[in-house]
Amino acid sequence: MKISDVLTYGVNMGDGNHIFVKVLTDEHLYGIGEAYRVGPDHAVEQTVQYLKDWVIGEDPTRIEHLWRLMYNGSRFPGGSMLNAAISGIETALWDLKGKIHNTPVYQLLGGRCRDRVRAYLGTGGGTPAECAESAINAVRQGFTAIKMQPMPPGRETMSWGSVLKGAAQRLAAVRRAVGDDVEIGLDPHAQIFEPVRAWELSEAVRPYRPMFFEEPLRPENMEAMAQLRAKAGIPIATGEMLYTKYEFRDLIAAGAVDILQPDLVLCGGLMEGKKIAALAEANYLTVAPHNPLGPVSTAVAVHFAASTPNFLILEYRIDSRGPARQLIRQPLNLVDGHVQIPETPGLGIELNEEAFPDHPLATWHRAFIREADGNIGYQ
Repeated sequence: MKISDVLTYGVNMGDGNHIFVKVLTDEHLYGIGEAYRVGPDHAVEQTVQYLKDWVIGEDPTRIEHLWRLMYNGSRFPGGSMLNAAISGIETALWDLKGKIHNTPVYQLLGGRCRDRVRAYLGTGGGTPAECAESAINAVRQGFTAIKMQPMPPGRETMSWGSVLKGAAQRLAAVRRAVGDDVEIGLDPHAQIFEPVRAWELSEAVRPYRPMFFEEPLRPENMEAMAQLRAKAGIPIATGEMLYTKYEFRDLIAAGAVDILQPDLVLCGGLMEGKKIAALAEANYLTVAPHNPLGPVSTAVAVHFAASTPNFLILEYRIDSRGPARQLIRQPLNLVDGHVQIPETPGLGIELNEEAFPDHPLATWHRAFIREADGNIGYQ
């Protein structure tokens, strides 16, 4: 069996851009994967097409070999676009290999070490009362954990003291609403520049027992993150903007993290995610994959979670309603805040390709953050 083609589908159904990858073979089997949307999404799609010429004619079952062909063959260590493209092809190869062997992907990764995959839901709200209501709504749907932005809206033009006060009020309202048994993850979206301010925010929210404090600082300076972790008193989670075992090795060596958050359709793919998880396990750390995209990346993450002993919890977007429901033919089942592990060959999902032609990629970027004096903050 040889790879005969690699197709890409750039799709936006109204829930953000998706770059799906389909690896075809000369024996009429195919695999589906996804490349992360990093901003210049047309460039990610073109990078997949660039790599296509390297893998056509190759044996699709030699996944480690093909990963090295793409990664090592690129010469310069890749950034977000290259690693997203590699991840898209690599995850499609795992789906294909599962179909070749008529078995779920998790069986090829060592088999299940759990029977279902716990998930958390991102919640919103401008005021503390709205945050509490959004969290209650998630609990009503069966979730036992949520994630929220701790800082109040308009923080970029507020005094820092007001931001800290607002964060404490938001957390207090949510904790009162959901009680002590629901876990609350916090995500400041890497928008804080100064480590001391990140520490002050951690102190403001610590009484409400956060499950984790995600990317309180930008990821460029791992030593600064390590200094924060040493003082914060709450678990530090990070990793969504890092790639490959090499960067995660440095993160762990710096002592900068409690919970690693690789994105499996960005960090290099499923096998790279397993290697990162093994590094974490050897250092008594857990893994909670970054997963904000939708049903294809969720399927990838579920097979990873099913077969990874130090998996903690999965970020999840509800795939059974709204625009995401149109992306695949049948989403994975969610029961009581847990994603059910599919038993069908491959990843267990199929693209709804007929819905794609009228929904091309959109040109987008996150809204620019302008501070009170006009300076551009971090998005």
